[in-house]
Amino acid sequence: MNRVVIDTSVVVAALRSRNGPANEVLRRVAKRKLVPLATPPLFLEYEDVLKRPEQRLAHGLSIMQIDDFLAELSALIEPVEIHFQWRPQLRDPADEMVLEAAINGRADAIVTYNVSDFSGIGAWFQIPVLRPTDFLSKERQ
Repeated sequence: MNRVVIDTSVVVAALRSRNGPANEVLRRVAKRKLVPLATPPLFLEYEDVLKRPEQRLAHGLSIMQIDDFLAELSALIEPVEIHFQWRPQLRDPADEMVLEAAINGRADAIVTYNVSDFSGIGAWFQIPVLRPTDFLSKERQ
């Protein structure tokens, strides 16, 4: 079973489109085919971004529906404790928590739409950084 860190960009896209590859990643999590890894700060970022007015307008969910979704997701997540901070490694400080969750949680991959933000770093830590489409293609092989 693959252990993955799902970037906030993928969670947001999954709620915006029920038919896209990001949603398929979350469906695999729901079917327990993937083990999502997250630290408390990363999970809180999911909540913060999903509850922003512009995001709520885009995905059309109420605060209660978002809370229900997050409760379900949190039940499936394997929590990651940060034993070592690897900062700074990336250009965007907000991506550091994704990388730290992947390293400390011994992830098999980082799934993100912002692959360029992790340029070269995945190879350095031997953690593939993949777009949802590429991740799903690799899973099928």
